[in-house]
Amino acid sequence: MKAYNIVLFLFILLGFQITNAQYKAYDWEERDTWMKVSEIFEIAGIELGSIVADIGCHEGYLSIHISKEVGETGKVFSVDVRKDRLEKLNKYLVERNLKNVTTILGDYDNPKLLDESLDVAIILDTYHEMEDYIKILKHVKKALKSKGKIVVIEKFKQHMLNKSRNQQTEAHTLAIHYVKDELIDSGFRIKTEIKDFGRWKNEKDKRIWILVGEK
Repeated sequence: MKAYNIVLFLFILLGFQITNAQYKAYDWEERDTWMKVSEIFEIAGIELGSIVADIGCHEGYLSIHISKEVGETGKVFSVDVRKDRLEKLNKYLVERNLKNVTTILGDYDNPKLLDESLDVAIILDTYHEMEDYIKILKHVKKALKSKGKIVVIEKFKQHMLNKSRNQQTEAHTLAIHYVKDELIDSGFRIKTEIKDFGRWKNEKDKRIWILVGEK
């Protein structure tokens, strides 16, 4: 029985590692094959000199791409609630000699961004984890400049269609219509809505969607 429990634990641990692999630096190169980062930047309006927040940055996959896109005249604020992730990102920034990124240890209901400081705020595969999403949206709105944009990117698991919001977030997914309503209720104007932006990790059941809201 003890051996069975050990095997079960190892199986669960392996599954957790596989699920979260896209957030680890060793998997970034593979992620580039399906993430379509350059298209995301075009949709978001991120360019040389832009000031951008990456909210829920994990170990910095998107932050490092943004850093290179905005250049020396731009700025990236990388926010996460886990100190260990930010420590790894800071290490990667030193290794890559990227000096336009500032890491921020946020709270679960507050990304701790300066008012009217951002051109764009991106929330990639993190919004579904936010329990205090309305508070966070209010903070993000305050942090955006006039006409600044919030970009929410999520994956939707097709088998969770027609499930409640709580059921979906428990399954680590979220339908676009929930977030669209929440952005509108928070005072954003929807500028772009893309319901199918490809497949997350090329898995048929996981469709990527994008919403862009303007302050």
